[in-house]
Amino acid sequence: MRHVAIIGGGPAGLMAAETLLAQFPGGSGKLTVTIFDAMPSLGRKFLMAGKGGMNITHSEALADFKGRYGERADRIGQLLNIFGPDQLRAWIAGLGIETFVGTSGRVFPTEMKAAPLLRAWLHRLRQQGVQLRVRHRWLGWSAEGALHFQTPDGEVAFHADAVVLALGGGSWAKLGSDGAWVPWLVDRGIGIAPLRPANCGFDVAWSAHFAERFAGQPVKPVIASIGDVSRQGEFNITAGGVEGGLIYAVSAPLRDALERDGKAVLHLDLAPGRSVERLAAELSRPRGRDSLANHLRRRCGLEGVKAGLLRELLPPEILESPERLAAAIKALPLPVRAARPLDEAISTAGGVVFEALDATLMLTDFPGVFCAGEMLDWEAPTGGYLLTACFASGYAAGTGAANWLAARH
Repeated sequence: MRHVAIIGGGPAGLMAAETLLAQFPGGSGKLTVTIFDAMPSLGRKFLMAGKGGMNITHSEALADFKGRYGERADRIGQLLNIFGPDQLRAWIAGLGIETFVGTSGRVFPTEMKAAPLLRAWLHRLRQQGVQLRVRHRWLGWSAEGALHFQTPDGEVAFHADAVVLALGGGSWAKLGSDGAWVPWLVDRGIGIAPLRPANCGFDVAWSAHFAERFAGQPVKPVIASIGDVSRQGEFNITAGGVEGGLIYAVSAPLRDALERDGKAVLHLDLAPGRSVERLAAELSRPRGRDSLANHLRRRCGLEGVKAGLLRELLPPEILESPERLAAAIKALPLPVRAARPLDEAISTAGGVVFEALDATLMLTDFPGVFCAGEMLDWEAPTGGYLLTACFASGYAAGTGAANWLAARH
């Protein structure tokens, strides 16, 4: 009987367990799979991600889908070729859960929640013989090479023939992804890119007046641009900065600019669909007794928080110049000071570098140890891309572990 330890009970770890049993010759008759998780229950971040509507994947063409992974598009793309969005939807259907495509192209379970999917999945895993060990916090390896865990009953050791690490990144520590594994892998000489926030908000030096008046309000529609990245959507003003879907979509280049230059500026087009020439012509019309606020509302359709942003970010000489104000409406500079802390981020960039892994996601210097999920060095925007890559990497690691064990019979 071979023993496999999977450390981390999120989507990547659970998929690795199921794949291992499905692909190992003899299945559960010759293989014992145990999933360890530090939390009292499995899949906590997965459940949180589905609290407001479980966006499981996206329906766009696979070539475009792969492009969402930036510098890691080729490497993640290889995983998606085997277990991509279509395979994920078919797998979910196998759990008895239907999915549908929303108007934005995003894919959701019909019930819109993660809990039914997770319940059905865990039930099937138990039926397949997978052993679940919660409240088992991994502490690394012992001097003898055993897996070392802290449990409510004290420290225990576990000897495994193969290991799949699916420990998550460093965001939402209260749900289990705390990045505590980083020093243990670094100590073993495994290449780790520093963990950084991804899909995160940013700090802005608002005036007290602006923050008090507009915190919590959405800004929409708007186009946000930095460098050659431009996205349309909406975001929210916070008391100390900005957050929301549009900000998350441009968070990677914003974060990278801050790290590289110590500063970053996001440019906002507050009037999508209107040309700068049209805006300038409208703003050049006589104001009469109209205030600037009324002039902006009547001539440009800008009011509320959008007008507030113009007043907050522009000096008086630009506000009083129709041409310069029109240009600013189309490219309003919003300086950001810092990314919000890693633990607040939706996801994590950085982690185990792919250069430390072979094509099966096994650590080249540690045969029989595989890595999967968000602890790998990749990032993606929200919209189903994060979860799909976690599932795909879990499938790849499970396949790799099954084949590695089978070759050693």
